[in-house]
Amino acid sequence: MVALWTGAASVAAAQQGAAEPIPATDVKAAAIQAILQEQIASARPVVDTPIRTVDAGGHNVGAGLVYRLGPAQGGSASHDKVTEVYYMMEGAGTLVTGGSLVDPNRRESAAATVTGINGPGVSGSRIQGGVSRRIAKGDVVIIPAGTPHWWSEVEAPSMTYLVVRVDPARVVALK
Repeated sequence: MVALWTGAASVAAAQQGAAEPIPATDVKAAAIQAILQEQIASARPVVDTPIRTVDAGGHNVGAGLVYRLGPAQGGSASHDKVTEVYYMMEGAGTLVTGGSLVDPNRRESAAATVTGINGPGVSGSRIQGGVSRRIAKGDVVIIPAGTPHWWSEVEAPSMTYLVVRVDPARVVALK
């Protein structure tokens, strides 16, 4: 009986010292579809739209929507501190990871992509010596911070993927 009471007292004490839970964040399908329609209407070859970036208790987590027109558009990248998780919603393409960036250029620290999307890092024109794989609707890929990545092919007409960005250094602004 004493052991049971001591255990209950320990749990109660731990709960009293715990921080308030952080509320969950919802992003409804209608909001995602509205963003996608804006991306398509922009007629830009690559549109990366941050949806939300929240404090997740010691680190930030962001969700964004990326729309890419085929064929391949855009260059390669490596993010110093942010891990990205892609969930392919529509379309398919060839993703190259690893290897080395060709024509590397460090992104300006005040650039919108650095402060609002994926933090400091390096951009390039393509990747040399990486691993290629086809990513299609329903697939998920995890790209750790510091890993070069590049869409070498976007199958026509386009692809759309949800990207979750894990930011332990909190380099991306909350939204």
